[in-house]
This record gives sequence, C-alpha cells and structure tokens, in this order.
Amino acid sequence: MKTTRLPAVAVAILSLAACSSGHDAPQPRDAAGDASAMTGPRVAPAPTADDQIPPAILGQAGPLQGTDLQYVPGDTLTTGYLAVPAGTGPFPALVIVHEWNGLVDRVRQVADAFAAEGYVTLAADLYGGRTGSTPQENQALIRTVQDDQPKMIANMNAAVDYLKARPDVTGRVGAMGWCFGGGVALSFGLDGENHDATAIFYGQLVDDPARLATLSHEVYGTFAALDQGIPPSAVEAFEAALREAGITNDLHVYDDVQHGFWLHVDQDPAARTAPALDAWRRLKAYLGRTLGG
Repeated sequence: MKTTRLPAVAVAILSLAACSSGHDAPQPRDAAGDASAMTGPRVAPAPTADDQIPPAILGQAGPLQGTDLQYVPGDTLTTGYLAVPAGTGPFPALVIVHEWNGLVDRVRQVADAFAAEGYVTLAADLYGGRTGSTPQENQALIRTVQDDQPKMIANMNAAVDYLKARPDVTGRVGAMGWCFGGGVALSFGLDGENHDATAIFYGQLVDDPARLATLSHEVYGTFAALDQGIPPSAVEAFEAALREAGITNDLHVYDDVQHGFWLHVDQDPAARTAPALDAWRRLKAYLGRTLGG
C-alpha cells in the first residue's frame, strides 16, 4: 500500500459513516424493460486523456444518456440505471454501487462516464427506488440492507446475470462502489457469484485472511488519510490480510483528503483534484488488467 501527498490543484456494509457528499435529488423517470435497454440510448466514446478526470465527479456532467432498468426478476421497485457504449461491442461491464443516500444522479452520471470509457455499466439500486436526504434517513436505508444481506447479494447477482446475458458484453464483469457501496462491493466479492474485479472507494473493510481468501481476483482500493471512519490503520490491516491470503491488490491512501473525496471533487477542487486524477488513472489501469477494457 502506498500513501501519497499530492500537490494541491460494509462483512463491509455495516458502516454508517457519512459520505462527505451533498444529497442529490433523484430525477423520476420511467423504468425500462430488457428490450428497450438493448435498443435504447447509447453513450458516445469519449475516453479521458491522461490528464483528465470524468466531468461527472467535477459536477460538470451533461444530460443523462442512459436508461432506467428493472434488472431483478419479479421486482418492480428496484430500478437501476443502465449506460451502454455506442457500437456493437462486445464490451466489458461494470456494476457500480451508490453511496449511503441511494441511487442519485451523481452516480448515474458516473455510469455514463464509464460507458464513455467503453464499459456497459449498470448502477445498482439497493434501496428499492428510495433515497435519503438526511443522515437519519440514510442510516435507516442502510439498516434495510443490513437486515437482509442475502437479498443484497441476490440483487448484485441479478445485476451481474443481466450484464453477462447481454450479447454486447464480453462476459467479464466487475463491481465497484463508494462509501456504503464500497463495502457492498467487497461483500459481493466475498459472497457473490463469480465476477472479475472488485474496486473499493473508502468502503468498510475486512481483515480476516481466511475470509479474503475466497476472492478470486485482484482488488483495487482508494482511501483517504483524513477518513475517521476507515482510517489508514484499517487499510494497513486490510492490506496485510490480503497479502496473507495471497490476493493481489492495488491499495492507495491519499493524504490531505477526507472520506468521500473522489465522487465529489467539486466540493473541494483544490485539495481533491490531484488525488482524484491519480486514483482515476490507477482505476483505469486496474479495469484494463482485470476486465480488458
């Protein structure tokens, strides 16, 4: 694990630590079925240059380019968001998991950004269409997942199954998330059906080598030195346990930033831009190694 001071310019789902984010208001829209998802809108290729980070995390994203999708069989409340690259593919795929306040437009915009990079991206909905606007509401939503972890794993499995069944997907799928969603991604890596990548942004961690040995792929992690909920000592214990379990990893703790820094660079661009860019470069390289993007 590396720690870096850059120049200015929860298993895991049990954490109730607040993400340092604003609470985006959800935009209601009609959910799309499988047929329209296969023939619906596409995101034009627009991979970032080496010195660019996605406009989505700078608060500069344009209109949404994807479509809502009910991906859990028999569940009409759970509504994710699907962003598909233009072209015939096949493409690698990602399931991304929202923060503690639910599937809001910042996460949908990031799904569009990954589609622009060449990934069929499904932003999962773990709250049955609900979002929170206060810490108390967010904690109550987290408890609904905490109280039924098998349902959470089934939700994520359904997302992976949907992506793998698409003819424009290579069959390689990764899971990633932020804060609450980072913990979910790790839980899914340990208990979910086979997938090919796990990327964690300041999510709650596990330090039991026997548990971590069930992982089948390299793990990516980005963390913040000023994070009081997941401090550097917890990341060190996680890294040591991964090493003991024989799991390759790319973990990095960034100085001078706090929990939630990557998804919300616009809240403190002077402190967050440089570490966010470095984390993005590492993430692109990681997804290329594990998913072939």
